[in-house]
Amino acid sequence: MENTEKIQRMRNNARVWIYQSNRELSATETEQIELQLEDFIQTWTAHNQQLLASGFINYNRFIVLMVDESNAGASGCSIDKSVHFIQSIEKQFSINLFDRMNIAYKLDYKVESISASDFEKLILSGLVNSETIVFNNLVNNKLELATNWELPIAKSWHANYFAKALAVSLNV
Repeated sequence: MENTEKIQRMRNNARVWIYQSNRELSATETEQIELQLEDFIQTWTAHNQQLLASGFINYNRFIVLMVDESNAGASGCSIDKSVHFIQSIEKQFSINLFDRMNIAYKLDYKVESISASDFEKLILSGLVNSETIVFNNLVNNKLELATNWELPIAKSWHANYFAKALAVSLNV
């Protein structure tokens, strides 16, 4: 079954974990990671039960893991397995997938990422504003992934975090 079909078959409350790379992955890296991701998904279990899971890479930057817990729930041990898998990807490809203060945003339809302090400078310079699309990697399930992952800053948690810079950039 193709990955897209697996995702579509999952319920809207399927759990989601998003790991954002600190840089864009090459086409070759994306292909290699997708193969490893498929192998991992095929063997991912919780208490010896196969998880109904899917994984994919989006924008050559985000690794998304999804588990439909209607048959078997992701346990602490199974989540640990996924974290160890992601850590192995980090090492193999010399990327950082756990820096939650690496902000991803769209600039001219291209996804970029930058440290929070440098992102604040972009806001103050006017290159980024409250309508700039950012990625909310804190979404919890498939429905939130579809509706609340890519949002204008004004509608994301980023608005609170960067409130002072946004206010200064708007001369408020």
